[in-house]
Amino acid sequence: MALCCAISNEVPEHPVISPSSGAIFERRIIEKYIIENGIDPISGKELTVEELIEIKTPPIVKPKPPSATSIPATLKLLQDEWDAVMLYSFTQRQQLQTARQELSHALYQHDAACRVIARLNKEVTAAREALATLKPQAGITTVPQPALAAEAAGIANQPTEQAGMSAEVIQKLQEKATVLTLERKKRGRTVPEELVSQDDLRAFRTLASHPGLHSASVPGILALDIHASDTSKILTGGNDRNATVFNKDTEQVVAILKGHTKKVTRVIYHPDEDLVITASPDSTIRIWNVPTSQTTLLLRAHDAAVTGLSLHPTGDYVLSTSEDQHWAFSDIRTGRLLTKVADQANVALTTAQFHPDGLIFGTGTANSEIKIWDLKEQANVANFTGHSGAITSISFSENGYYLATAADDACVKLWDLRKLKNFRTLQLDEGYQIKDLCFDQSGTYLAIAGTDVRIYLCKQWQELKVFNDHTAAATGVRFGRHAHYIASTSMDRTLKLYGLE
Repeated sequence: MALCCAISNEVPEHPVISPSSGAIFERRIIEKYIIENGIDPISGKELTVEELIEIKTPPIVKPKPPSATSIPATLKLLQDEWDAVMLYSFTQRQQLQTARQELSHALYQHDAACRVIARLNKEVTAAREALATLKPQAGITTVPQPALAAEAAGIANQPTEQAGMSAEVIQKLQEKATVLTLERKKRGRTVPEELVSQDDLRAFRTLASHPGLHSASVPGILALDIHASDTSKILTGGNDRNATVFNKDTEQVVAILKGHTKKVTRVIYHPDEDLVITASPDSTIRIWNVPTSQTTLLLRAHDAAVTGLSLHPTGDYVLSTSEDQHWAFSDIRTGRLLTKVADQANVALTTAQFHPDGLIFGTGTANSEIKIWDLKEQANVANFTGHSGAITSISFSENGYYLATAADDACVKLWDLRKLKNFRTLQLDEGYQIKDLCFDQSGTYLAIAGTDVRIYLCKQWQELKVFNDHTAAATGVRFGRHAHYIASTSMDRTLKLYGLE
């Protein structure tokens, strides 16, 4: 019968058996292990030398070592070294197995902790956004509502009934239109001396790119406007449900306007005041005080997503369109809904823009039509057809004669409001997406934002410049004062500024 030591895997000279594990060991090796550790190396239980049971086996006959040499001493030394190596190797194998088990357990715990932290971060972000939406806002104007109770946070529900276009309001609109018409006739066709020339505009380069205005978790800037009185202030609306006021000169965020419960798709910076108007698919329009970053009025003129927003030249009224197939005219000072008119075609309205005089305005529809309305009569006075796909943007030229329109058909159509006909079509590349149109304040240049940003010279309708620095579709474009700079926003989360270096 062959015996084998459980530690050295060699045939033992003096075999013993452990009563704890039943394993066989070489006596001298197991005695050394017990003296050092006091346990059975196999079972791990306590064991003493006295508990070892000797096994009776026939003695192994070894050749008689040569005498008068040092070889036996050398062999004894080698034997002791071998025993020590076997003990060390066995201990290392045990420690390796234990370390593997501990590492596996630690990695599992780390993975579980990372998942918990990610979930908690998401919950904290959601809670902060909910708090920003619900927290009471100081100084919010409430509109007297005899039939409707005020909402929480002091913001009053707006009445669905219309206050009506009073004679006083109509007179105010007419007086403003008369003044603006006279001013435009006085200017005639003269171009401001400070206006950037065609050659300079062709030399425009990207001066700055700002990616940090809106959250990266839901990337995309959807709307853009510039303060007419202080063109260093730029307003953006984002997919993150916030509007941001940014100063391009100091490169600092002036205000972050939080309150909408869905993305901000339309923004207006009041030309004469530090006042901002925003609209959202949450069906609300908010009036903001920029210095306090607070909502001063909440307008509920619509029953569905608000798709268009335009400020009247008086600076006191706002025009809005919606997927509820209505356009509305509201007072931004009192929050009163003055009038709300349904589109007779029973289709969603997609965009809106006031004529420079403020007595007529245009709306775009989901069925490719542009409609011109008389504000005082609240009547549809002209329709323009020719596009295919929903109308995405419209813009009146400062001279009051031209209207530029775009839809999901990769072209911009230009209409003569005097003759009520399309006199020019700018056909862009197939598949080109057009998100925004904008004339500069003099009516000399037309900007197009979409797959890229393009600038055209009006009257000749010649392409002057193409900016393709955005890595996603451009969603907004605006001119600075006298076109000294151009700003654009994009779904790539950046605000880019172009000008002369």
